[in-house]
Amino acid sequence: MKIFRFVHTYNNNSFGKYAIVRPWLVSEKVVVPAYIPQPSYGKSSIPERDGPVTPEIKDESQIECMRQSCKLASHILHQVDALIKPGITTDFLDKQVHDMIIGNGAYPSPLNYHGFPKSICTSVNNVACHGIPDSRPLQEGDILNVDVTVYLNGYHGDCSAMFQVGEVDLEGKQLITITELCLKSAIEICKPNQHFCNIANDYSGRMKPGMTFTIEPVLSQGMTQIEILEDGWTACTVDNSRTAQIEHTVLITDDGCEILTL
Repeated sequence: MKIFRFVHTYNNNSFGKYAIVRPWLVSEKVVVPAYIPQPSYGKSSIPERDGPVTPEIKDESQIECMRQSCKLASHILHQVDALIKPGITTDFLDKQVHDMIIGNGAYPSPLNYHGFPKSICTSVNNVACHGIPDSRPLQEGDILNVDVTVYLNGYHGDCSAMFQVGEVDLEGKQLITITELCLKSAIEICKPNQHFCNIANDYSGRMKPGMTFTIEPVLSQGMTQIEILEDGWTACTVDNSRTAQIEHTVLITDDGCEILTL
């Protein structure tokens, strides 16, 4: 459980006017019905592996399973926009999305991954990533990322999008637009034999047909440094600047790439 902390308004000539977010109360972890197939960490919180060192080359049956999980994640993410308005909480969003995922026979991938307590990640304003849904009411002018990942037929489908709460200032809108352009530009680069380092900082491998991976730019209005809060997950900018992040899962094809989470 988290304790309540203050939230105050930040007014900076270059960053804009918005609320600085700190954790609020987190509700109890929800239970997943026993009939829902779970990943290895569903009960233990410890995954059998955190993923291959390099992206695996998937065959057609694996790619079809990826398409199904990604299609479901995207479908659910698109329904989030209608839920967002001032006064609702990210805990409410989490419960709604959790029910949608379970209702489609899938498992919410973030839940219990290394102990993560919720079914989605919600990162508001100065929270860069891995925000835990809580009881803070969304405020007019907030921007937030909602990250939806589902486990279906043995594969994870992963995507995220930015949302605006009510009327957002110009600086916030520009931040979201630039992040969208960064993701679009990165996806356009993806094709066979392209170096991963052209869209990422520290991996020197090449893209090959059959590889699937996510692209998720996270942009800050200010400094790049973040701090991880006491919950072990929430990453906030050290200068309280806002961030935006957007994510798609892509498949490398014979002559380019396919966005699986459109």
